Amino acid sequence: MTPLPPPRANPDLIACFQSHNDKVKFTPLSYEWGPLNPPAENEKVTFIQGLKTIAGHGDPTTKEGLAVHQYMANTSMGNQAFCNNDGDLLIIPQTGRLDIQTESGRIMVRPGELFVIQAGLRFKVSLPDGISNGYVQEVFGSHYELPELGPLGSNCLAHPRDFEYPVASFDMDTSTWEIVTKLAGELYCYEQPGTPFDVVAWHGNYVPYKYEIEKLVAVVCSMKEQLDPSAYCILQAKSKIEGVSLTEVCAFTPKYITAFDTIRPPYYHRTMATEMMGLITGTYGGSAKILKPGGLTCDNSYVAHGESYKAWQVAITEEQTPKLTSAGTVSFMMHMSSHLAMTKFAMERHENPYPPRIGFWDDFKGDFFNHVPEINKSLSSLGLPNLGKGSV
Repeated sequence: MTPLPPPRANPDLIACFQSHNDKVKFTPLSYEWGPLNPPAENEKVTFIQGLKTIAGHGDPTTKEGLAVHQYMANTSMGNQAFCNNDGDLLIIPQTGRLDIQTESGRIMVRPGELFVIQAGLRFKVSLPDGISNGYVQEVFGSHYELPELGPLGSNCLAHPRDFEYPVASFDMDTSTWEIVTKLAGELYCYEQPGTPFDVVAWHGNYVPYKYEIEKLVAVVCSMKEQLDPSAYCILQAKSKIEGVSLTEVCAFTPKYITAFDTIRPPYYHRTMATEMMGLITGTYGGSAKILKPGGLTCDNSYVAHGESYKAWQVAITEEQTPKLTSAGTVSFMMHMSSHLAMTKFAMERHENPYPPRIGFWDDFKGDFFNHVPEINKSLSSLGLPNLGKGSV
């Protein structure tokens, strides 16, 4: 096998997310991005060339961490196969089907489905619809698995029976093929005589699979409060810290919310985990951010985020009764347990960062202060000091 130059090197692929890497930066901010721009007229971009790294942490050489990418492609890979030695890939197309040929067989992945292929397996992406864009999460040194359901039992979230696997198939092809390998974020390639997709049969569980997101059996709260995003987890990858996930891939699909007197979107809050949201179809709801289908948002760990003060005011003056939410919408969240570094590519194209955002919380007033007179009346009746300036 003769080594070849990288196939149109992709400078926007990043794998090392250490603070000493000048191509990434850790920031205590939130970000929003639209879909990637389509290729220029007459420009041919394959899945490999269309990958753009947005954020991540860790390093595949230490077998710890992850990366988040977006992709935009308009050209099938032809006699070319891709092998990612850095980690497992979870791919979510937003537009355009992906006809994926793997060493274990073929599988068609439609928008609204997710696809997982493990590290070291060769695959090829063809585009039957001509163009496709979407999202990719890559985990280093860990594998995706179903979450422990605990008290939820066996009838919630993603059912094992709904995951689909390729059927073994093989090609009899002796033409020249190019194999592209990604290692530590760099692309290497070589030629070989004959197709890599000549596996006649396989066994075991180290095999690609897909899942239709709308099959998620959503958990709902019956009386009050909203649930943590982890309650909508399809897959998780464990970290080296006991009891802490490296990432949870959660989905938000149409469901009835039955809680009474509870504001539907999340209140303004902070979380230890970094949250990245993507919208596949429908209308985004749940925070003040503006998210388009194919877009992506990021709320880094400990960065306050949520709905606007205006939305909260509307919610507390309306009757909150059970209702159907997210009709016609499929979105997802990558719930990650660490600070994420943003790539230069991502920071140069982000939209509407907040805080600050003009008018977002400018008129905020703590609702508690509206009730001070009645509180003081109660305190006076008990012979206790009133609340006033400087009270704690």
